[in-house]
Amino acid sequence: MTEQDIDKGRQNAIISYITIFGVIIAYYLNNEDAKKSTFASFHIRQSLGLWLTFWALGYIIGSFDSWLVTSSFYLFFAVLFVYGLSNAIGRKAQTVPLVGDFYQKIFSNLGS
Repeated sequence: MTEQDIDKGRQNAIISYITIFGVIIAYYLNNEDAKKSTFASFHIRQSLGLWLTFWALGYIIGSFDSWLVTSSFYLFFAVLFVYGLSNAIGRKAQTVPLVGDFYQKIFSNLGS
């Protein structure tokens, strides 16, 4: 990724971490350009994976009647989202720990 590509896609990368609707908006904004930003595509894949995993596991975690399990779940995903967002703000293309490489692999056809 070049500095020009990072500058071009940084805004979309940051938008993608702000709610699930941010992922959708960032995806369409990134595809709207004549030349897609690989930096934005990278972060869109990361945040989409985080949001989908959050919702899928949240449904299962919701069946537990324990504040310890629920609060641990929210804390875990809050740390992952903050890590991804700080990488987008800091102009880095680092995967989210534990699951980031998996997200890049399964969403490889998404973006550029």
